[in-house]
Formats: sequence, C-alpha cells, structure tokens
Amino acid sequence: MSTLVAVRNVVKRFPGTVALQDVSFDINAGEVHALLGENGAGKSTLMKILSGIYEPTSGTIELADASYERLTPAISKAFGIRLIYQELSVIDHLSIEENLFVGSLPTRRKFGVSVVDSARIRQTALSVLARVGLKRHPATLVSDLSISEKQQVEIAKALASDARIIIMDEPTSSLTDEEVHHLFAVIRELKSQGIGIVYISHKLKEIPIIADRVSVLKDGRYVGTFDAKTTPPQKLVASMVGREIEHARPDGARVDQDQVVFAVEHLSSRDGRVKDVSFELHKGEILGFAGLIGSGRSELMEVIFGARARSAGQIELNGKVVSIPSPYHAVKAGLAFVTEDRRNTGFFHNFSIAENISILPFVKNTRHQVSLERLDFAEEKAFGAQYKDKLRIRCSSPQQNITELSGGNQQKAIIAKWLAAESDLFIFDEPTRGIDIGAKTEIYQIMRQLADAGKGILMVSSELPELLSVCDRIAVYKEGSIAAVLPNSEATEENIMHIATA
Repeated sequence: MSTLVAVRNVVKRFPGTVALQDVSFDINAGEVHALLGENGAGKSTLMKILSGIYEPTSGTIELADASYERLTPAISKAFGIRLIYQELSVIDHLSIEENLFVGSLPTRRKFGVSVVDSARIRQTALSVLARVGLKRHPATLVSDLSISEKQQVEIAKALASDARIIIMDEPTSSLTDEEVHHLFAVIRELKSQGIGIVYISHKLKEIPIIADRVSVLKDGRYVGTFDAKTTPPQKLVASMVGREIEHARPDGARVDQDQVVFAVEHLSSRDGRVKDVSFELHKGEILGFAGLIGSGRSELMEVIFGARARSAGQIELNGKVVSIPSPYHAVKAGLAFVTEDRRNTGFFHNFSIAENISILPFVKNTRHQVSLERLDFAEEKAFGAQYKDKLRIRCSSPQQNITELSGGNQQKAIIAKWLAAESDLFIFDEPTRGIDIGAKTEIYQIMRQLADAGKGILMVSSELPELLSVCDRIAVYKEGSIAAVLPNSEATEENIMHIATA
C-alpha cells in the first residue's frame, strides 16, 4: 500500500499557544485512516496544514516523492487533497452539476468565443454521481436533496476535481443510521478506487466498522497509531483524555417522585407537529426524549420554549401555570434552551465569551423587550470570569471571541449564559453533537449537578447509549406524540427502537 501523504514532525505555533507539537501522520492509498482527539487536540489545525490554509512553524510534508516545508492551497489542490467540512458547503439554489463545478466551470471555444462546456459538465456529473451511488438527475436542485444526498454531492465534487485524498470532518453527525450505512458503502467504494480517506469523528463505535488505522492526538501532540479493527474503545478513550471514562446508568435514587418541578398538559402545536403531549418532570430527574429523526422531539421543545406556535395545552413550572407565547417570555419565566444547532441559534458570533454569557441576565432583568437601559460592563466582565472558571471553559480570556473556541467549549459557554440567567428549566437538544468524549462527560456532569440542585432537565438525543447513561426516565417520541415513558431500569436500545418504529 503506497503512501500518498506523510506529515513529519510538524509544529504549529500561534501567538500564546502551541497547536501542534512534533506531530507525524500519514495516509495510504486505498485506506481509511481515522483521526481522533478531543476538541482542541489539533485535528483541524493538522488538516488545514494539509489543505495549505495554515503554514507549519517547522516540520515537513511529503506528497508522494516530493518534500515541502509548507503547502499552498494551489499545491494541495493540484495533488488532489480535498476537505469536506462538517458544515456542508453545497449551494442549495444551484443544481447538482452546477455545484460540482463552482469556481471551475469547464469551457470550450465556439466561434472564437469561450463558452461553458455543458456537455462535459453533464458527462462528468453522470460519471461521479455513479461513483458515489447518488441516483439523482444532475439537473436536480440541491435544495431538493436530503442531508445524506448533499454529502454525496460534496464527495462527488471532490471526485470531479480528481481527488486522491478526501478528508471527512464529522461526516455522520447529522445522518440517520440508514444514511450512515449508505455513506460507509460509498467510502468502501472510494477505497477500492485507491483513494485515501482521512476520517475525523467523535463516534468511537464507527471506527472499527469503517477505518483501517486510527491515530490519536492529545493537546496538540501525537499519542499513537492503532489498528482500528482490534483496539478496544476504552484504550482509544484513555489515549484521548488521559483516563478511562465509565458510563454508569443512573439509579434514580436522587429523584423526588413527590415533587413535580415541571409539567406539560395536552400540548399541541398549530402546525400539527406536536399532538396532545403530556408529561411530568420530578425534582432531581433528567427526562430524556428518544425517537427517530423527524419524529417531532425538537418541535416539542420549541413549542415549550415559545419558538413554535401552540394551539392547545398548559405548562406549569414549579407549581405555577406560565404563559410562554415567545422565547422572550420563556427567558423571563426561567426557561433555558440549549438548541440543537449551536452555531446558528446558540450564540452571537460577533460577541466575546463574556458578552455571550452576560446577555441573557441583561435580557431577563430588563423591564421591556426593547430596552435602552445601559449595560453594566463590570458585571459582564465578572460573569465571564466566574463561568470561565466554574465550567472550565478553555480560552485565552473571557474577552476572546466565542467563534474561536472548540465545539465543547462553545457549548459550555452557551450553558453558562443560561446559568447566569438563573434558569429553572433546562432544555438540552442534542447537547453533545460534534463534541469530543471528554467534553461530553463534562456536559453530563453539569446536567446532573443542575438536576441535583433542583433544576428541571429535559434532554433530546439521537444517541441511545447517551440517553441510557444520563437519563432517569426516557420518553419515546413517535409521530408527534409520546408513545411510552420508560424508567431507566427497564429501558434498552432494543425496546426503545421497537417502540419508536412499531
């Protein structure tokens, strides 16, 4: 098996920090090489060096028989290195074939004038779509595709530009199990064609299924490379976080069954996505919501929080009926919503960490929705310092822009703003999506501490092992309604899925 790319003893320094320290990594033709590590371990930095976006401080990069001190985007592209980000970059209002050639439309001469070569575009599109198994006409608008089909378009785009190495960053984070199986089939086909795949993921169960080798980074340093098929997950976890992590099921001993902190009665939405839902949440309890993607779990949480219109039903918080016609009223009432899409709805991109944390206490304590009251900058600074330490947010300072943090630290900053607002009910919708296993454990601990402190905790997750390791009870959601509520002691992945699909 020939080596396509090898990184040798690479160091990357930024002002005030060392992102990579003496890291080596290689990719062979026709293999899947998984790359693991906590958020902030250096995975993205290493991939950007391979893409020519970052210049290494020292070290070498070998492309086949040539050695470089740095790559430029042009050199990387010419060699065939392609990076598919977790946030897909396809353009919805263009067709599939137009997406394949954005920025590089092939042309031909006609009557002495250069025109777009439509025939070549169609021919190439048909060829690469067949290679990735996407059975769609090339003229189909990308807006009409599912997430997994858009991902196939991204892969086809890489193939259309003669990719030799494809880097996939968290490719299954938004896919159903069936879509994951299909993606793996595509990856295996790419392997058979001699293409090297770098596979970055936080889902350890995927590694032995799809990868050949797995390398681990920790705090910017290379830990080791292991056989993906035979290395126990516990060893990989210990390599990433420096310790083994146990996931014991909650025993429900801390739940006060006689005290209801939150209750929903006959809740329905105007659009019909939520249908006559009722449940109770007890003091000290974490109530999980399982179900298939599209079953309406997130829609239920949006109705509770006032982000989706309600047609019927009543909500009680700590024994009092609350009116929540909008998210503003939800904040005022003491509800917190850690949303599924943290990048688009979780924080203000142009704000610092401290500003993001302090904005909600300001909103909650103002007298009007539109307020001209002056901000308390001393309080803002104090909030930032307090929750940086309390939640162990890894940052250079609370004044750092929140977009510069890793996913796990962004999530902790989002939780911090709701803590600062002294919320009473916390809704966590897919709280650990795209977050490394060490940060996941910290998020779980925060949730349990909140529950123990008497806060209400609702948790939506598509990861059944996560629900089983965190939640005291699990509500199985199906087609807009709760089909069953299971105590943790009676819940298994098998019976949850049976109820969700029956």
